[in-house]
Amino acid sequence: MTTIFDPIQLGADTAANRAIMAPLTRGRATRDHVPTPIMVDYYAQRASAGLIISEATGISHQGLGWPYAPGLWSDEQVAAWKPVTQAVHDKGGLIVAQLWHMGRAVHSAVTGEQPVSSSATATPGDAHTYEGKKPYEVARPLAIDEIPGIIADYVRAANNAIAAGFDGVQIHAANGYLIDQFLRDNSNFRDDIYGGSIENRVRLLREVTQAVADAIGADRVSVRLSPNGDTQGVNDSNPEPLFAAAADVLNQIGIAFLELREPGPDGTFGATDVPRLSPLIRQHFKGPLVLNSDYGLGRAQADLASGLADAISFGRPFLANPDLVDRLRDGAPLTQAQMATFYSQGAEGYTDYPTLAEEKAAA
Repeated sequence: MTTIFDPIQLGADTAANRAIMAPLTRGRATRDHVPTPIMVDYYAQRASAGLIISEATGISHQGLGWPYAPGLWSDEQVAAWKPVTQAVHDKGGLIVAQLWHMGRAVHSAVTGEQPVSSSATATPGDAHTYEGKKPYEVARPLAIDEIPGIIADYVRAANNAIAAGFDGVQIHAANGYLIDQFLRDNSNFRDDIYGGSIENRVRLLREVTQAVADAIGADRVSVRLSPNGDTQGVNDSNPEPLFAAAADVLNQIGIAFLELREPGPDGTFGATDVPRLSPLIRQHFKGPLVLNSDYGLGRAQADLASGLADAISFGRPFLANPDLVDRLRDGAPLTQAQMATFYSQGAEGYTDYPTLAEEKAAA
């Protein structure tokens, strides 16, 4: 029977176990979105994960509106990521970069320009800025002749990720960000080749993924989707055929793995009554399927044993337990993450979570 501790082939990479570190937005880069030395320690501490998926990392200044988040569009950013990837590799780990364009979920106070999206819509609620929270702004619809430039930004960031020593990339097509805004029908009202039909709404996902796969190899590319329910105001009236079509496209391209964020009705970081679509997507995507959201060891083992999942990604448990794999193997209690320090700067709530060995030594 497959367990969370068994190795798995994820495209070009052989992961030592199936406990994947999910992408976790933090906030320890500079205001110019350059990684900092403390990020070296943070990722190295968690290198025992089968694979680390980095925090969401901007492909361009236009698409990165999160304060103190890192980017991958400049030579300075590439140079600053190199010690991070080297530290993970030195500990025997693997790390891929999650590539992020936030679309409408940015604020001009951070990016210096009006947000862009599939259509003229706004994310509900308030955006994080350097001056505190501000209401989200209505986005400017991208013109068709701008879309090749967006795709080129993804390709540049992917090439930069490989140059920085990452083992691959993940295209962030989930959580209500740009590609998700194109995918779903309550945020995409276009009447051109990127709107209307499911085939058209999946087009940007297909074009970005194919272009990145052509640049660095499909076996070094993964994708993240959030198919069930509302995320940051992005939703779809008929998600089953939409995400079946998206899975078909990704299967044809031959990506390394597909990760699904699937909160349930009692989700602790977002909840929805829309059923999980992983059983349907499993029928359309034949590569490794990684599932995410509120997993503990028991549920993880059950979904691996049933064949529904090939690996499980853990977010907050890895944030608060740098040695999560050891704790799961030993049946040890897990430290709970402190949300107040998720997006702050400095070591508190970042590199100061103790390992089990450190807890025992202190006791």
